[in-house]
Amino acid sequence: MAAGIALAGLATGSVGIGYYVAQRLTSPQPISPMDHYTMTPFEMGVTFEEIAIPTANGHTLEGWLLSRPESDRLVIGCTGYRGSKWELLGIGSALWRAGFNVLLFDYYGHGAPHGVPITLGYREVKDFLAVFDYIRHRLPDTHIGVIGFSMGAAIAIMGAAQRPEIEAVVADSPFATHADVISHAITRVLHMPGAPFARLADLFIYQRVGYRSADVQPILHVGRIAPRPLLIIHGSADQITPVMHAYRLFETAGEPKELWIAEGAEHCGAYFLNRPYYCERVTAFFDAHLGQVTHEQTLTHITADTSLTERAG
Repeated sequence: MAAGIALAGLATGSVGIGYYVAQRLTSPQPISPMDHYTMTPFEMGVTFEEIAIPTANGHTLEGWLLSRPESDRLVIGCTGYRGSKWELLGIGSALWRAGFNVLLFDYYGHGAPHGVPITLGYREVKDFLAVFDYIRHRLPDTHIGVIGFSMGAAIAIMGAAQRPEIEAVVADSPFATHADVISHAITRVLHMPGAPFARLADLFIYQRVGYRSADVQPILHVGRIAPRPLLIIHGSADQITPVMHAYRLFETAGEPKELWIAEGAEHCGAYFLNRPYYCERVTAFFDAHLGQVTHEQTLTHITADTSLTERAG
């Protein structure tokens, strides 16, 4: 009887942890009076336009278009989990000063417009695709690249795989799979094996917001970016998304590709180790590659290399 009670308690506790993880992951961002009291491109001395981007789901995304009318090159910035577009003003303004148009935006439920459940990349990648389609329609002859951070880096990889018109990708601190990053987070907090709890959380995530971890696996998409160039950036001391995720993604990616491991940097910390160098390196990457790979070359490569897609399907 004692053993049965203990097992029942363990099972109940495990289910409770799984539910808590799912609830914490997908719960709406708390609304605060300070949500709109943030930096804008105005404080950076950057010319910008506030834009509203419609989506197929019927909601509208808020964005800033940092404009360079004389340029035919544009970089889309993707924030991380529960992030806001103003957090990318550092790299965004640096790219703008280097002569690029820049588009920064908030995913639905992130940034200022809180109050709805969110996901870890599943719904947000659809928002990114809506942003891409918007700017592609508005500026049809523009060469487009994307830079993403954390979840935004995973979104940049998955989104670029679906939009061959994207010509270059910078992924800073991406995760390889949704399941692995959730499992690691549980292990880090509870000091217990995280995989069993992550599997339980997956059941509740599906009940709450309609997706599973298997639906968010950048490692199954990264190979489809080639022959477009990919730069992966990761901190060696990253405790949120261990650096092994970067090595796995880099190994799976096709050429051309670059891997920059920032020694001693925490999660998304390469920028803060040396801001000028970070901006120079990212700017040089886009300067070298936007406009160099044609849409037709990319389509030919994707059509010829279907092995990864078949394994993912």
